Amino acid sequence: MEQKILEKINACKDQMLKDIRSLVKIDSVETAAVPGAPFGPGVQKALQKALEMGERLGFRTVNFDNYIGYVEYGKGEDYVCAIGHVDVVPPGDGWRQPPFSGHMEEGTLYGRGVLDNKGPIIACLYGLYVLKELGYEPKHRIRIIFGCDEESGFEDLSWYLAKEKPPLYGFTPDCKFPVVYAERGRAVIRVKAEEMEPFCDFVTQYFIGAKNTGDRLGIDFSHPEYGTMEMRGYKLGMDGQNLYFEAALSYPAGHSIEEIMETIQKKAKGQSVLLPQNYDPVVFDKESPMVQALKECYELVTGEDGTPVTTTGGTYAKAMPGIVPFGPSFAGQKGIGHNPNEWMKADDLVKNAKIYALGLYRLGLL
Repeated sequence: MEQKILEKINACKDQMLKDIRSLVKIDSVETAAVPGAPFGPGVQKALQKALEMGERLGFRTVNFDNYIGYVEYGKGEDYVCAIGHVDVVPPGDGWRQPPFSGHMEEGTLYGRGVLDNKGPIIACLYGLYVLKELGYEPKHRIRIIFGCDEESGFEDLSWYLAKEKPPLYGFTPDCKFPVVYAERGRAVIRVKAEEMEPFCDFVTQYFIGAKNTGDRLGIDFSHPEYGTMEMRGYKLGMDGQNLYFEAALSYPAGHSIEEIMETIQKKAKGQSVLLPQNYDPVVFDKESPMVQALKECYELVTGEDGTPVTTTGGTYAKAMPGIVPFGPSFAGQKGIGHNPNEWMKADDLVKNAKIYALGLYRLGLL
């Protein structure tokens, strides 16, 4: 069966790449909500397009008020899933080709969202399509879920989980290979400017003039598997008439956000330190059936070592129970997703589809 899956992916690769390019051509940067489009018309259009692809490929589809939607295959009380997103970050400057043109050159696709995350989630859709065409009968239903607010706050997932139970197993194709068994915690801290001079001194001394590990704050925590604390995404802003400074923290497992906040507050010189957002670290057992199944699928397709890894990034795994990050980037492909000229090789998208088809196949039998 597994060899037939790989061969079937090869047979439908041209149509898959055509569908990916058509989805990438939609400008789905989140904009102001309008009736029927909670994340703006562009995101709604991209979700509808993805669901239309699912219908054309023979799946039943569900749209939750244009917050999020899915295609589904199979029967069973529980389900397994792949969950990605159709919203994208703003394209910014520096593009050699228009960011929403779906440009393809010498076997490489370019465009905002081709990697993050339209290409990979359509690769998952085609992986499931191949299973359906081969008559696969899983123990659980299988869903490909199309999110619409991954880049801005996970409101789509909150909407989904208010109506649906979490999956039994699953993955999000929105990180790197091989399978990622642990994500660091992600938090945003905000320092309010109570008094201007102490505020400027605090920000300068402990953030701008310091290492991004939080060493001067005393939060440069480290772990042999999860790495060292990182502070990034520094931002000055206004809340009404009040100035504030924000920093995003990527912190290793083994340290709570309460411990981190308490330590920062001691250094804050009377400034208010707030926590607008936090997602605790996500850690799975490396030997669990799900992680091992995905590891084996990666190794089978690539012939490379699939030992599970950790990430400093953040994905839907922060908020969707039961899932791990899994691809789409291969070794050496870092820093592509949010940059100008975002790209994926067509051959890598086909390889993604093979890995994801096998992954859904294996998870559907656990």
